[in-house]
Amino acid sequence: MASTTLISVQAYVATSYRPDCDYVDGEVRERNLGELEHAVLQSMIFAWFWGRHKEWNILPVVELRVQVSATRFRIPDVTVLRADQPREPIITVAPLILIEVLSKDDTLRSMRERVDDYLNFGVPHVWILDPAMRRAYVCSHTGFQEPEAGVLAVPGTPIRLVLNDLFDQAAQAL
Repeated sequence: MASTTLISVQAYVATSYRPDCDYVDGEVRERNLGELEHAVLQSMIFAWFWGRHKEWNILPVVELRVQVSATRFRIPDVTVLRADQPREPIITVAPLILIEVLSKDDTLRSMRERVDDYLNFGVPHVWILDPAMRRAYVCSHTGFQEPEAGVLAVPGTPIRLVLNDLFDQAAQAL
């Protein structure tokens, strides 16, 4: 059985990893990095939000550390902050949206753990997109649901992401 070397939060925060790694209860965990299909979709999601960031009063960023608890740091594919959210080197206030794009090596178990961290942290909108299956999921404590009418949205705001359009554009880029 392989043993894991645990490190402190301070050591994790003071260390640069290439690529950056999650930190879960003392363990540094490599993230499944996407290949081209993943990277294109992640970039397109960021671009979609960036193109509307002033209108929607948000700040989208990619691969930013989010401290979801005292001993857990996650690096979502795309983080969408409210425009009035504090600007921190590591996010410690729940953002508006966290988005994960599935990689071929992601497992349901690891994704569920990640999503639970986000929801327990208080993130109101957690979305998973699967580029291989051209599907998306709205995540809650009770499960993963496909969005109504193929649109990811934040109720009470103009924020919308039409999945067919997004997946079609991604396919054209490949």
